[in-house]
Amino acid sequence: MRILRVLPLAIRMFGLTVLGIAATAAGTAVLAQWLAPWIAALAATLVVGTTMGIVVWRTFVPLRALFRALAGTVAGYRDGDFSFGITWDKYGDLIELVDAHNALGNALREQRQGLVQRELLLDTMVQNTPVAMLLLDAGRHVVLGNLAARKMMGDGRKIEGHALDDLLAGAPAAVGEAFARGGDGMFTVSDEDHEEIYHLARRMFRLNGRQHELVLVRRMTTELRRQEVQTWKKVIRVISHELNNSLAPIASLAHSGLELLRRGQHEKLPIALSTIEERARHLEGFLRDYARFAKLPTPRAEPVHLPRFIEKLRTQVDFAIDGTIPDQSLRFDPAQFEQALLNLLKNAHESGSSPDAVSMAARRIADGWRIDVLDRGTGMNESVLANALLPFYSTKRSGTGLGLALAREIAEAHGGRIALLNRDGGGLCVSLVLPGQVQP
Repeated sequence: MRILRVLPLAIRMFGLTVLGIAATAAGTAVLAQWLAPWIAALAATLVVGTTMGIVVWRTFVPLRALFRALAGTVAGYRDGDFSFGITWDKYGDLIELVDAHNALGNALREQRQGLVQRELLLDTMVQNTPVAMLLLDAGRHVVLGNLAARKMMGDGRKIEGHALDDLLAGAPAAVGEAFARGGDGMFTVSDEDHEEIYHLARRMFRLNGRQHELVLVRRMTTELRRQEVQTWKKVIRVISHELNNSLAPIASLAHSGLELLRRGQHEKLPIALSTIEERARHLEGFLRDYARFAKLPTPRAEPVHLPRFIEKLRTQVDFAIDGTIPDQSLRFDPAQFEQALLNLLKNAHESGSSPDAVSMAARRIADGWRIDVLDRGTGMNESVLANALLPFYSTKRSGTGLGLALAREIAEAHGGRIALLNRDGGGLCVSLVLPGQVQP
């Protein structure tokens, strides 16, 4: 009985279910028909997007690798590594960029190789030069010392990082004294067996924004000894030449005088004796010039009225005044300066200039006074100008080569200098420069 009561309810529920299923199927069909175009469009978009993504991925992944390679090579260049290169054969527009980058790397590599070779060459030269070289920092510590410097101050050991004062404490006393004097100069290191002469040169400069000092110590012994020998040879040659030129005719004339006395030809004796006297006086003057050059005393400077001094010179040798002589007093040794100017005026008259073209000028300059001796002779070529102030150098047959050298010694003894310059239109200008202020 209970089953019969439930059966109609079950039949109704089944019918409703069938009707629901039928209604849902019909709605789904309608919905599917309405959504079909949108689904098709979405499917097409997904296909296109996927395709474009694949294309973009295939395009930009190599570009990213290229950019990473470019960044890596630039970082290598910054660190001094130029061994990188890039290969690229994908896009023509970027090949030019890659080729330019590789060309830059090759250029930097070649430059670096050239710098390394020059550095090696420079280091080899610095290390093997006989000149001791020290590079000091602001704290007077050795930054660089070559082999000669190590041998001189470190017994062959490395001296980089050591304080200069510590190295000098173990060096010969003459080395320390030369450094203590400051500036450039000569010093001698001697022991029981021999002595060595050195020249010390010091220069300050800035390196990487910091103050440094370069010290050069050059051994001069051999060169000075060679020059000394050559100078002595030249002195002996010049003196021998002058002595022979005077003593040979003196000996000949003395013999002739004896013959004249023996024959009783006394009337010819004065000629022979006069010639002997002339040659003897020439020889006396020659030796006096050498002695004066070798024993030039320390100047005794005093105030000298310049116009009166020059007028006194004109009583001994003829010359004109170029311009006006300033009415001033200068401080110098009058005897020495007179000798220097007389030598210059004598050379001017012997230059081939007409006597009235020899003149003297005096004027004030920035660092002192300048006195010029001028002529209109043949002047000097470059070789003669370069050697004219050297002792014993002369282009004259009977010249001793001491006139200009003595004038130079006198000028430098007064703290001045001498200069030679060819004049426009021919002739020579020899300038004596004196330092100092006008004397009251």
